[in-house]
Amino acid sequence: MEENVFEQLAKRYDTEERKELAKIIVNEVRTKLQNSKSCSLLDYGCGTGLVSLELADLVDSLLLVDSSEQMLEVAKAKIARQKINNADVLYADFTQEAPEIKSDIIIMSLVLLHIPDTNKILQMLYSILNNGGKLIIIDFDKNDKISHPKVHNGFSQEELTKSLAEAGFQSTEIKTFHHGKQIFMKQDASMFIANSVKG
Repeated sequence: MEENVFEQLAKRYDTEERKELAKIIVNEVRTKLQNSKSCSLLDYGCGTGLVSLELADLVDSLLLVDSSEQMLEVAKAKIARQKINNADVLYADFTQEAPEIKSDIIIMSLVLLHIPDTNKILQMLYSILNNGGKLIIIDFDKNDKISHPKVHNGFSQEELTKSLAEAGFQSTEIKTFHHGKQIFMKQDASMFIANSVKG
């Protein structure tokens, strides 16, 4: 098992830049979670919970999932400090094994770009969702200025829509919602949100 870079990052992960970006993402995702009060929400690759802990008030229950124990420790401390009663954490890596859990909504914020096998994880998330459930992906649009051996350089919306359909999702709405300076590996970039439904 190669060392998880996020383990070392955890304690100093919440930089001002990351917090700012998380705020922008939270505002966008909130619009997709109206009328979700009775739903369970799973945040896959939650990191320190920068995004999903701000959404806990919109759902019945929140499960933060990450493959970095250190990130989850930071998230746990925030849950305790902010007295969030409907949130829990789970140490897991869905790229390795399927968990025995179900959820109504899954969000994945700036996580897909770190996962080598995109199609496999989409199928895994599809299997976790309840029927009629939603998968919300926030990530970067494809960016030719970026080249890194362990990170996708963003995604073409057309190709991602196709991959989601192949995984079984019935409909996907996808749009670019933010352009920012130096937000993706020190390059200017744009982020999209994809909202897919399990039929």
